Amino acid sequence: MSPGATGPRILLRQLREVMAGSGSAQQRLDQVTGIIAANMVAEVCSIYLLRPGEILELYATKGLKPEAVHRTRLRLGEGIVGDIAAHSRPLSLRDAQSHPQFAYRPETGEEIFQSMLGVPILRGGRVIGVLAVQNRTARDYTEDEAEALQTIAMVLAELVTSAELIRAEELVELDGNATLPQRWEGLPLADGLASGVAVLHEPPVEVRTHIAENPLEERRRLDVALTELKASIDALLTETDALPGHEHRDVLETYRLLAEDRGWVRRLRDGIDSGLTAEAAVDRARIESRQRLGASANAYLRERVQDLDDLSNRLLRHLTGAQVRRRLPKGAILIARTLGPAELLDYDRNRLRGLLLEEGTPTSHVVLIAKALDLPVIGRLSGLNRIRERDPLIVDGSSGAVYLRPGEDAYQAYQEAVATQTQLRQAFAEVLQQPSVTADGVSVSLQMNAGLLIDLPRLRETGADGIGLFRTELQFMVRTDFPDTAAQQEIYARVLEAANGKPVVFRTLDIGADKILPYMEQSSAPETNPALGWRALRVGLDRPAILRNQLRAMLLAAAGRDLAVMFPMVAELAEYEEAKGLLWRELERLEHRGIAAPRSVKVGVMLEVPALIWQLAALLPKVDFVSVGTNDLIQYLYAADRDNPRLVGRYDPLSPGFLSLMRTVVRRCDTAGVTVSVCGDMAGRPLEALALIGLGYRTLSLAAAAIGPIKFLVRRMNCLQVTDYVTTLLDHSGRSVRDELRHFAQDHGLAI
Repeated sequence: MSPGATGPRILLRQLREVMAGSGSAQQRLDQVTGIIAANMVAEVCSIYLLRPGEILELYATKGLKPEAVHRTRLRLGEGIVGDIAAHSRPLSLRDAQSHPQFAYRPETGEEIFQSMLGVPILRGGRVIGVLAVQNRTARDYTEDEAEALQTIAMVLAELVTSAELIRAEELVELDGNATLPQRWEGLPLADGLASGVAVLHEPPVEVRTHIAENPLEERRRLDVALTELKASIDALLTETDALPGHEHRDVLETYRLLAEDRGWVRRLRDGIDSGLTAEAAVDRARIESRQRLGASANAYLRERVQDLDDLSNRLLRHLTGAQVRRRLPKGAILIARTLGPAELLDYDRNRLRGLLLEEGTPTSHVVLIAKALDLPVIGRLSGLNRIRERDPLIVDGSSGAVYLRPGEDAYQAYQEAVATQTQLRQAFAEVLQQPSVTADGVSVSLQMNAGLLIDLPRLRETGADGIGLFRTELQFMVRTDFPDTAAQQEIYARVLEAANGKPVVFRTLDIGADKILPYMEQSSAPETNPALGWRALRVGLDRPAILRNQLRAMLLAAAGRDLAVMFPMVAELAEYEEAKGLLWRELERLEHRGIAAPRSVKVGVMLEVPALIWQLAALLPKVDFVSVGTNDLIQYLYAADRDNPRLVGRYDPLSPGFLSLMRTVVRRCDTAGVTVSVCGDMAGRPLEALALIGLGYRTLSLAAAAIGPIKFLVRRMNCLQVTDYVTTLLDHSGRSVRDELRHFAQDHGLAI
């Protein structure tokens, strides 16, 4: 049920009147707990506030023993209250004492209370406390009650800080010495080197007034702000038309759809109807979305939290009149916890040099935009609160290293790295349009991995022989619904046109694991190990309509041209044959209807499941090509999750065992006359590429940025010498032959 008979609007006014009234701050807080308990029909209402040292202290209560106030303390993460604060999420418990996080404090007398509903108290996006109600009997708190308590907690946050129950300085996190040089590493999201000064991203607009006096006026203000918000997104779409590629436009179109989402707008209006100002209603909807989506196991939905945060903050700026666009100093390195794509585009692109994120993933919308702007990006950086405005920074987007307030030695190393990079880029650029042939005349085909239309101009720039892997799922991930056959056909046709006769290998949808489509129905039970679960071809075979639509679009797009289709994560020959059968049925369907078909169709598999290696004898006569996906093959072979930081570097692809397996594959394919390539990250790293060529691989598909360095290496190596040396390493007894290969490269003047 909703808060008591007095109604939510009157309750909020009561709270404000009490906190603005006479008496000490503690007395007023005690009154507040009584009002909340009465309106929530609860026998206990308690307020815990976060103190220095990450300690939650009981500040006021109605229903627990009074002597527990300021005496009961819980560490962050300890007990149910600590768990609510640590994860910034509400908890509704019918039987709180059976919860594994329950921590009994005898001085409170809470053992007689069974059910509990608790919500975090947030200020500026940071948890400053917990508000909880309890009842003696087992009680299922409704969703309306949980939302009502969250609204009360929002107002309480304003009242707590305005009454100075928590000193302002306690709301600021301090960490470490603020003057010494520091270095730390994050996750590289976009390559590049940059030096500049820190600019702290605009903090969320602070909501100062929560309780509305005139709901009709608040509704009018909200409608005006929503209209202005949509107009500003349209203006961004116009401004960015000149950027290369089309992904930024796809992102902003999706962004505009979010702004028009009826469910989101309805939640905003419901907030106003409950007695909140328009600003507070936006803030409440943002908190609810963050709690609902941020805890999701779905990676795509977690990334959408950033977009919704961005959208909410922009709407708040329109409501409050706060400045949207900010002037940057030259050489600005933008610092943010998270960032939405439109927020990044708000900044002056001529002055921006790099981006550092506390969160961030390679496929997030903001990273796609940053790549279009040619900005180095590093994510998963903890401790960004150490950085002050205008602090000098060096950012290495290739390694993920960040230097805060760097010393002279770091600056010197940076200048040398820039000089070396400039020289190497020039050397790489000089060979891009030259043949990829070793010094002793062996041709090595270098092809490009792609997945977005923004990648296509790089095909000509890099001199790549073709696209050895086009990841079709990325086009699905930047949309809010399944693209129909016509939309897919248009995308694939544009890829083939950009290739201008060079070969293109389309990989069918590799969704699942960390690549989730939010608009696709998921199993109600989350997968324990999604990397080994329902993904890639398994999804396509279980949902044949999805796979058939994609195959049909590819066939239509390739009319009169050559088409190559590759199926991912094939574990059994029967899976490949079933998928190939769907392809042939779609081809026969076109021919039966007299629709133009491709000039030729080649079909292949990605070899990434080790089980397929023992089926090569039966498989190879039935495929036109094989592409080894080393990223998944390595993790499946060693049973080592490649996203687990504890296992990074534990198993080296340059181990004798893995290299022997790779030699077996290439020899079996060569004997069968089947083209074989490598399309994993291994192909794009010079030392690993050297080993692959020595093993006999003559086709590598790699990121566009890696083609120059690998071609530079190929043109200077003697293939026979490399082959002879790599063969001697296969009997090595160590865990890796990386050092041996590096010494060989240095001895022969090869750039690694």
